[in-house]
Amino acid sequence: MVKKLVNDPHDVVAESMEGLALLQPGLRLLEGRTTAVRADRLSRGVDDPDLPVAVVTGGGAGHEPADAGYVARGMLTAAVSGPIFSSPGPDSVAEAIRAVTGRAGCLLLVKNYTGDRLNFRLGAELARAEGYRVELLTVADDVSLAPSGEHAGRRGLAGSVVVAKVAGALAEQGADLGTVRETAAEVAASLGTMNLGLGPLTVPGAPEPAFELGDDEAELGLGVHGEPGVQRIRVQPADKLIHYLVARIATDRGIRAGARVVALVGSAGATPPMERQIAARAVVRDLTLRRIDIVRLYAGPVLTSLDMAGVSVTLLPATDRVVELLDAPTDALAWPGRGVTVPPRLVTVPHAVAAPDDDPAGTPDPVARAAIDAACQALLDAETELTRLDQRVGDGDLGSALARGAYGWFDDPVDGDAAHQLRRLSWVFRREVGGTSGALYSMGLLRAADALASGAGWDAALVAAVEGVSELGAAQQGDGTMLDALVPAAQAASAGAAQAASGTPGEVGALAAVVEAAREGAASTVAGIARRGRASYLGARGQGHPDPGAVAVVRWLEAVASSVSGQRFPSGPRG
Repeated sequence: MVKKLVNDPHDVVAESMEGLALLQPGLRLLEGRTTAVRADRLSRGVDDPDLPVAVVTGGGAGHEPADAGYVARGMLTAAVSGPIFSSPGPDSVAEAIRAVTGRAGCLLLVKNYTGDRLNFRLGAELARAEGYRVELLTVADDVSLAPSGEHAGRRGLAGSVVVAKVAGALAEQGADLGTVRETAAEVAASLGTMNLGLGPLTVPGAPEPAFELGDDEAELGLGVHGEPGVQRIRVQPADKLIHYLVARIATDRGIRAGARVVALVGSAGATPPMERQIAARAVVRDLTLRRIDIVRLYAGPVLTSLDMAGVSVTLLPATDRVVELLDAPTDALAWPGRGVTVPPRLVTVPHAVAAPDDDPAGTPDPVARAAIDAACQALLDAETELTRLDQRVGDGDLGSALARGAYGWFDDPVDGDAAHQLRRLSWVFRREVGGTSGALYSMGLLRAADALASGAGWDAALVAAVEGVSELGAAQQGDGTMLDALVPAAQAASAGAAQAASGTPGEVGALAAVVEAAREGAASTVAGIARRGRASYLGARGQGHPDPGAVAVVRWLEAVASSVSGQRFPSGPRG
């Protein structure tokens, strides 16, 4: 059984609607029904003279926020929901019409699925028999299917939400039923939508996903219930996947250079905002290359498919009047165009950049340069190892984070004295690494640079770096962090310097002692319980694995020692 945050699978639709009614101001539920209505638009009967045209839609549940999430001023007057992926019955449709329709009449927006068409038509007939004026409009915006052929017709997808916004805005302005239907029909006939699926969906209560999709596969043109698409392809970069969708819609709808369009990017349900925003960027990029003017850009979970991963793209050739209706205010919290009244424009502004080379470069120090190069190369070589370790006790980003810093150094290295080089490396880590590691390494490198600039030796510089890391991170040896390797390494370096000052030979032996102390410190984190860093959230569950930050210290210290002494030291603890 796939885990779901539900009580009883049979109650998910009713309980979801109750939650929505608590969240959306002005929304009411018909007693005993999964039908949402506007509290300010309840009808006194078929001849109620005070009500504007009602705009009503609905369909199976599982597509939230559609449809009930759009019941609000400026959009829908009512929405009737059926069971998951199943149309509501005709009596429920007729009850929704009665609840919100007066003398001005009602426009029923129907997504082009067989069950929806049959039940909404029959519900309209029941209402008409009681004297209600009811018009139907079917929305079939799915361009992945041919306009005709051996299928049930093009499906109604996310474009139906755009049609609802236009119709709702017109009704709010007091337009008559004929005008509302005619304008909505023009929009429905002009727009096109295509879906992209990246993962399957699971119906609450079902033992397994509704369909299978390989780890390296994507489905082009699938339906909102997981119905197969027109083509199964290999997963590709986002820009290329979105290109397929835009190209198909533009070709089908005759959208060419010079056209003005409204673009809507919808997420299928499990698509995170980050990926939805990348898709929106890709849509703008593709349309701009086609010399098509994007007058409005919307993105959001408009018509989803439970927990399916994927996106949809909707394009609508836009007139000034349609744009005006889309810009019209609405109280629907789910409408992604709330507050969007200008075309999308990516504008960057200049900012002050701290120069990394303000301090004098000094005399080039080739030993320091070789040590830094070796340390950075070691971080690149250890990226996979550190990522694997961090996935066990953290969030899995340490390897890639430190690799970004290493690449940043190799992209823009400097010569000069050791202090100058360390300050540049600190600047690189601040700029490229980010997160906890970026801040800690940057602080340690700055403190080491300051120590060297004041005339201290490398042993004192390492001690200063460790003190800086400890102060900034509010951690100490034994907390299960990089300090478990750094502190004993600094202590060994100080002891080695003291021996050298007393005339005791053994530079290579001192370097080996530094590395060995770091190894032993990293190994000590295997049995300990972390008290700082992300690993601390795991408590005892983090035991049995070395701290990845401490292992990273071992790796670059090994490389530094090797570059200075010419001796390769054996590796330390591995995961």
